[in-house]
Amino acid sequence: MELFKRVRVLDFMGYSRFTLLISGALICACVFLMFFKGFNLGVDFAGGSVVQVRFEKAIPVAQVRALVAQDFKGVQVSEFGAPEEVVIKIPLLASEQSNKQDLGVQISQLLQPLGKFEIRKLDSVGPRVGSELKEKGILSLVLAIIAMMIYVSVRYEWRFALAGVIALAHDSLITAVSVIVFNIDLNLEVIAALLTLLGYSINDTIIIFDRIREGMLARKQQNLNTLINQAISHTLSRTLLTSLTVFFVLAVLYIFGSKILVGFSLPMLVGTIVGTYSSIFVAPKIAVLLGFDLSRYHDNTLKKLKRKQEKARLRQLYEHGRV
Repeated sequence: MELFKRVRVLDFMGYSRFTLLISGALICACVFLMFFKGFNLGVDFAGGSVVQVRFEKAIPVAQVRALVAQDFKGVQVSEFGAPEEVVIKIPLLASEQSNKQDLGVQISQLLQPLGKFEIRKLDSVGPRVGSELKEKGILSLVLAIIAMMIYVSVRYEWRFALAGVIALAHDSLITAVSVIVFNIDLNLEVIAALLTLLGYSINDTIIIFDRIREGMLARKQQNLNTLINQAISHTLSRTLLTSLTVFFVLAVLYIFGSKILVGFSLPMLVGTIVGTYSSIFVAPKIAVLLGFDLSRYHDNTLKKLKRKQEKARLRQLYEHGRV
């Protein structure tokens, strides 16, 4: 299936001069947000308790907060998808002395004056478990990035490999910081979204890099920018179809799914857009800026081919007893 009936070669490398400035500005903004605002750690990593409560009628969040604050300090109360439903987040220090059953009874007694309600969910994470989850989450991201680095390093010339890794870091950083922008707690769902994005983003970049390499090996084009424009244009239909398919699925998940899924669906929506954008406008341009020389690549390829042919010739002579 093709999105465009006729392939038109667009000047993506010319547009990249401006998109790199946009990416630079986004990276600076992300670094600023990370250092001056930081991530809001969810219960999975920070520890504590989360209680999801549904009332028969809409109750002001301020009333719920005032009642729960009588026994728990630093409590956070927010609406959860509907006016009748709220989430109560209790910090670790305030909840660590109570077990799960005692906490449920405590909350029920505190909220009794507000009328009938149902405790739909109660999760508690201790300090040790939270610390372990945080360490394993960070370790999984680091190992995934290292694995991607090794893969592209083996598969491509080092400038293209480095460009792919930089684009991957670009996508991961912007997606991770979108959690701060949209005020989402950093939890296991967000880590899952980032890990999924790593595979999706590098796959998009590899498709374009493979087409660029095919063009270089064909030796039909001596201008690198023109060759890259042709490669991106010929894969554009496939790239957009894949991205739109993923985007629409995630959009449905975000709009119609439970608010519990926001930690996965919203970062993935951002990551899908950013990953597609970087595969087209960022990664190929960085490879050029790193000094990739097409004529030198052709010369090195020819030398490798000659060495391979010479080894094959010597092996053949050896097998026939002539060496």
